[in-house]
Amino acid sequence: MSKDQNIIYFVTGNMHKYNEVSNLFKQEKVNYTLNQIDTKAIEIQANSIKEVALFKLNSVKEKIESSFFVEDAGFFVDSPLKGFPGVYSSYVLKTIGNEGILKLINDYDKSRAHFSAITCLYYKPLDKIFLFEGDIKGKVSKSIKGKGGFGFDPIFIPDKNKKTFAELTTEEKNKISHRGQAVKKMINFLKDNI
Repeated sequence: MSKDQNIIYFVTGNMHKYNEVSNLFKQEKVNYTLNQIDTKAIEIQANSIKEVALFKLNSVKEKIESSFFVEDAGFFVDSPLKGFPGVYSSYVLKTIGNEGILKLINDYDKSRAHFSAITCLYYKPLDKIFLFEGDIKGKVSKSIKGKGGFGFDPIFIPDKNKKTFAELTTEEKNKISHRGQAVKKMINFLKDNI
């Protein structure tokens, strides 16, 4: 594959996600040019983020002539909210936001939460779809903290950390985050298949 052909598209309208992924591509020195494309992907409500990501990918597959990927992630408050908001994270963020989640929790010290991400890649040279997963555990912060990140980052404190995701730099977050893990797995796949 010539260098001109090493273009891969990230299908997203979320600039925060694109910036995090772009940062990883630069750090990992992968021999691909990453471009953002905001083709309208269909996002369904489903029982798992894997189902959502696969549906998203297939909804735009005929519109893109090159290798591309989509990403889906969820914030799961395992205790005390039994995994809520999970696959409904985007809707819950728009409706009740971080403040609404905090109002649902009484004992923050005993809270458990995790972020999960799926990066779903359509790899054109093999005409195949590949899935890469990432997961990080932690707890819910007592209050909204930090100016960085996006979504539920200001209320999530990863294990072995005292800061929320929103208090970390992009580089610090990418080293441990669910999205960072999933994208690094995809980058390793791309490096092995150039």
